[in-house]
Amino acid sequence: MPANRPNKPDLRFESPLRRVRVLDPATATLVAGSPMPRGTAYIGDHLLVNRTSNDGDLLPRLESIAAAYDWRLAEPKDARRPVVRRLADDEPPIGARVLELSPVPGRAVRPPDAWDLLQAARAELGREAVRSVGLDHVLSLAAVGSDPFHSGDPFHSGDPFHSGDPFHSGDPFHSGDASALSSYLWAGHGGRQPVALTAPPPAARTGTSYRPVVAVLDTGCGSHPWLDPVVNGSVTLGTHPIGYTDSATAPEEHPDIVGPLDGSLDPLTGHGTFIAGLIHQACPQAEILSWRIVQADGMIVESELVDCLTDIAELVRRNAVGEPDGRRIDVLNLSMGYYHETAADALFDTTLYALLELMGECGTVVTTSAGNDATTRLRFPAAFAPWTDGGGTPLRTDCLPVLSVGALNPDDTDALFTNTGAWVSAMRPGAGIVSTFPKLDAGGQAAAHTVVDGRVRESIDLDDFASGFAVWSGTSFAAPVLAGQIAARIAELATGPTSTVDDSIARAWKAITDTTAIGP
Repeated sequence: MPANRPNKPDLRFESPLRRVRVLDPATATLVAGSPMPRGTAYIGDHLLVNRTSNDGDLLPRLESIAAAYDWRLAEPKDARRPVVRRLADDEPPIGARVLELSPVPGRAVRPPDAWDLLQAARAELGREAVRSVGLDHVLSLAAVGSDPFHSGDPFHSGDPFHSGDPFHSGDPFHSGDASALSSYLWAGHGGRQPVALTAPPPAARTGTSYRPVVAVLDTGCGSHPWLDPVVNGSVTLGTHPIGYTDSATAPEEHPDIVGPLDGSLDPLTGHGTFIAGLIHQACPQAEILSWRIVQADGMIVESELVDCLTDIAELVRRNAVGEPDGRRIDVLNLSMGYYHETAADALFDTTLYALLELMGECGTVVTTSAGNDATTRLRFPAAFAPWTDGGGTPLRTDCLPVLSVGALNPDDTDALFTNTGAWVSAMRPGAGIVSTFPKLDAGGQAAAHTVVDGRVRESIDLDDFASGFAVWSGTSFAAPVLAGQIAARIAELATGPTSTVDDSIARAWKAITDTTAIGP
């Protein structure tokens, strides 16, 4: 076994996969007068409730509706659900509660389903009464070939995302036919593969002493000579860790966790390290904060993402108001998202946006990936961006925006897979792009191997990343390119430490305008 290939740990992490439901519009429970829902994925036995709801009777009323199905609805007593105060003392804090559904003891019932309960509550109590209640969605990363919506999971069974989806219609991975779209999945056409890079490490720009901070919430970051001096993966909220911290389940450290003993490189391995490398290339002087919210199976549960973002928002809030243990974050990158089932009717919980808005008020720009489904359908949190046609979230001079980013080909044309629409703020390189990768080797072997004159001679081993660099494609990688560019411009504009939050926001707005032409 090569020295750089770690032994696969004997581990079993708890995956939410068995609890995931796919909402199929053809069979979904409907409410008279409401638009037809669209497909999405969610945790079947969870409801997510915005803590800003001041209706003290809401939970008992939901419990009563659940009882009619012989289901029990309760909030777990041992779960830590963080909250963050807003800047104005008279406004309620931000956070989410998770309510779990389970069968009533002693009864044989059909599996609890959060969508059915939510629709029943809307019908009985009215839509406005339960506006603070929503599904606990499942998000995916936006790298071509590493998306759980595209790799052998329950989303392929009766999932509307795969009926008429160009990634699955005419895709050789799904139907045996050639497709221009699916070519991005193949090594040599923009799919993940090792490359050799002889360029020197990026050098910090001269003329500025300001060191911007860019945070990444992703699969974590593996060890790499370029990144070890600039990436900090140990930032906590006081003594409380943020995200997953067990190294035994880290995709950036163990290349083969998903699929017992199959020897294959997991689809998401290297994702966070690749993103960190793109930020470092665009802004070498940036400090990169890395937290892990994604397990090796690719599942991102909305409630867990909200909890992590609540902790991160508390860090920047403390910094903004001068409290101890705060951290300045100039840019936060989120290369993930989901499609909401009732976005057109605005029947979605606002907890996620409230957290991103608070960060914007504290001086943090949020960059997000638009998605890889070649669609104009709204994908969140990217669709929280201000829209180029004047719609979406209104621009504010006192709050930095969410920015959504689509992917360009190497020739600056739009990548065939990228999502697009008025809700996409900017386009950046994201297809066939080169960045850092953990020095890992999985079970695949070179197609040809021999020894000539005592030297090994072989074809490229497509899962041996001993070079420490890779090529990959996806809007996952377009977003951190913009994040790094904004951070670099912030550093150029800085004349010294920022004295106030207003100064930080004004400088960041200037950086956004200079790099995207978006302005308040």
